[in-house]
Amino acid sequence: MESERIIELLRERHGITDLNAMQQAAMRERGGRLRLIAPTGSGKTVAFSLAMLRKLRRADGMVQAVVIVPSRELVLQIYEVVRPLAPGYKTVAFYGGHPMEDEVRSATAVVPDIVIATPGRLLDHLQRGTLSVGTVHTLVLDEYDKSLEAGFHGEMKRIVARMTRLENIILTSATSVVEIPDFIPVGEFKVLDFSDNEASGAPRGEMTILHVPSPARDKLDALLQLVADVESKGPVMIFVNHRESAERLAAALKKHGVRAGLYHGALDQQQRDAALIRFSNGTTPVLVATDLAARGLDIDGVGSVIHYHLPPTAENWTHRNGRTARQGTAGTVYVITSEADTIPDYVEWNHDWYPDPDAAVDVSPHVIYTLYIGAGKKEKISKGDVAGFLIKSGGVEADSVGRIDLRDHCAYAAVRTADIRELIKTLNACKLKGHRVRVSLSE
Repeated sequence: MESERIIELLRERHGITDLNAMQQAAMRERGGRLRLIAPTGSGKTVAFSLAMLRKLRRADGMVQAVVIVPSRELVLQIYEVVRPLAPGYKTVAFYGGHPMEDEVRSATAVVPDIVIATPGRLLDHLQRGTLSVGTVHTLVLDEYDKSLEAGFHGEMKRIVARMTRLENIILTSATSVVEIPDFIPVGEFKVLDFSDNEASGAPRGEMTILHVPSPARDKLDALLQLVADVESKGPVMIFVNHRESAERLAAALKKHGVRAGLYHGALDQQQRDAALIRFSNGTTPVLVATDLAARGLDIDGVGSVIHYHLPPTAENWTHRNGRTARQGTAGTVYVITSEADTIPDYVEWNHDWYPDPDAAVDVSPHVIYTLYIGAGKKEKISKGDVAGFLIKSGGVEADSVGRIDLRDHCAYAAVRTADIRELIKTLNACKLKGHRVRVSLSE
C-alpha cells in the first residue's frame, strides 16, 4: 500500500492526524528485520501496522502477512486497528474460544491477505489444512517475549517453519529482550528502541505513586477506604497475584457495595471479553485482575491502579503501572502494604496516602447496566441497529444509550435505566431487524 493512502486512512478511520516519532520511524522502514521496543500505550500497534501495511501487494488467493500475539484480547484489539486501514484486503482474526466453524468458513470462502492470531489457533488451522502460510512475506510477532513466557515457543517454531518466503520480520515488545527466538532465521535486526516513552514522541501522562499503609495484615479495610476516595476519579484497576485472590477480593468488594468486575486467566473468552466491556462502559468501574490484564490490553481512561498484592517482578510493576497515565492523561498508582510485606527494591513511591475519614463507598443503585443481545456482525447487525432497537422498541432515551460493542454473534450495549428487568422483558418481546433475539443482563 502507498504511504499516503495509509496516512489518509489513519485520519479517516482512527482520527490520527499526527504520527509520533516511533510511528514515523516504523513508516520509513523499507523491509527486512525490525525490532520495535516501546512501552504499552505508546502507539506500538499503529507503528508496526504502518510497517506491515506498506508491504501489502495486490495478490488474490494468498496469505501475505501474519501477526502472532499471545492473547485473544490482543488479537481483537489489533484486528480493530488493522482492518479499517486495509480496505480491499481481507483481514481475519483467529483465536481460541472463537467458533472454529466461523473461522474455517472465513478462511476458505476467500483466502485472507492478513491473519491476526494466537499461536495455538493458527497452528490448528495449518494442521487442518484450512490455511496455508507458505506465501507469507511479512511476519509480526507482537509482544513476542510474552508469547515465549506463556509457553508458545513450540507452536511458533512450527508455524514459522512453514513460512518459506519470508521477506520481512517485525518483533515487538514493551521492554528490551536480549535473545531473538531460535526459530527466527539467522540475520541482523534493526532495532528501534523507544522504551523511553519520551523518545517515542507519545504524550506522557503525569503519574503519582502513593503508599497506603494497612494496619492489618488483611488489607481489605484499607482497600475499601481507598476505593471510596478514588472511584469517582475514573476507572480503577486492582491487581492481585493469584486467580483465587481475585475471586475472593471481587466478591468481598461486591458485598460492600462496590461495582467490581473480575478478570483472570481461568475465565473463558466470552467472560473475559464481557468483563472488559463492562469495565470500559462504566457498568463496573472497578476491575480486580491478575497480571494477565497488565499488558496487551488497550483500555483508555484508567484513573487509578492499585497494587493490592506487591508485584512479583520489576516487569510486573512496570506493566501494571502502565495501565494508567497513558496518552497524556494523569493517573495515580497506589501500593497497599502491611507488616507482612517485604518491599522489593523496584517498588518506590512519592509519599504516603491516608484516608479521608468522611469518605464512604458509593452504594447507590446501578445507573449503568450492560445488556447482552444475541445477534452480532455475522447476523448483519450494526451499532445503529442496536441503538434503534433500544430506543424504538425499548423506549430508552437516546442520551441514555451508552457504548455499544459488536462481536460476531452478539452485541453488548450500555444503558442508563431505573428498571433494567422491565426493559429486558420489553425487548425480548420485540424483534431486531425482523428477528427475535435473546436479551439478558451481562453480569
